[in-house]
Amino acid sequence: MKLDGRNGLITGASRGIGRACAIQMAKAGANVAINFRSHPEEADEVAHEVEALGRKAITIRADVADQSEVEAMVKQTADEFGSLDMFVSNAAYSDRELMIDADMDGFRRTVDVSMWGAFYGVRASSQQMVKQGKGGAIAVVSSPHAVLAIPTAMAYNMSKAAIDHMSRTAAIELAPHRIRVNIVHPGWIDTPGERKFFSDDQIQEGAMKLPWKRLGQPEEIAKGVVYILSDDADYMTGSTLGLMGGVDLPWWSNRSDGEP
Repeated sequence: MKLDGRNGLITGASRGIGRACAIQMAKAGANVAINFRSHPEEADEVAHEVEALGRKAITIRADVADQSEVEAMVKQTADEFGSLDMFVSNAAYSDRELMIDADMDGFRRTVDVSMWGAFYGVRASSQQMVKQGKGGAIAVVSSPHAVLAIPTAMAYNMSKAAIDHMSRTAAIELAPHRIRVNIVHPGWIDTPGERKFFSDDQIQEGAMKLPWKRLGQPEEIAKGVVYILSDDADYMTGSTLGLMGGVDLPWWSNRSDGEP
């Protein structure tokens, strides 16, 4: 899974899965543009780690919900690195409230970042790749929320379902340009975003109910993303890679404890 000499851009790369993707891509040989909005110090730390691996790194502040900022970010990446060969759509936002009680500003922000932000990134990056004429690879970090109707997460569920279909549509539209588009479904991953909703005790208790008895780590998802971006996955487009620890299985019906 080598990415030697390639240039990538990752949204939401200052923390969690995005951070792990940046570091894993650098380990595989890529130069990395690190997008952030609210955590500049952490973005700088990621850049330093990438540079310590002998790769080039830039940090770009941009709100992915703003189309013009996303387009400018893609242009800056291509201008500074000489090309944009890989794009990882990772940035997301989510509030957790029942639909009937939801604050609509937070509901709309979730959709603006998690759905429109992904679309703006896929569109702008693929436009750049088409212009370059050398093909490319795009990974869209989605979620099992795309198919599981998790209560209190309607806006996020809607957004993830939409970007799954967006990605498959993009894959068939971009195939003539040799640009691959694939989806990643992480399971329950131990990230700052999850700790926005749960205490450490709740996370540990919840993890033990899962089939694999633990949460996933961002680095495990990042390795899947690097695979998707690499030539090892050349025959993979319009597909979904699930790294979920069985969270999508009917774990609540498990009778392995001997109960009838």
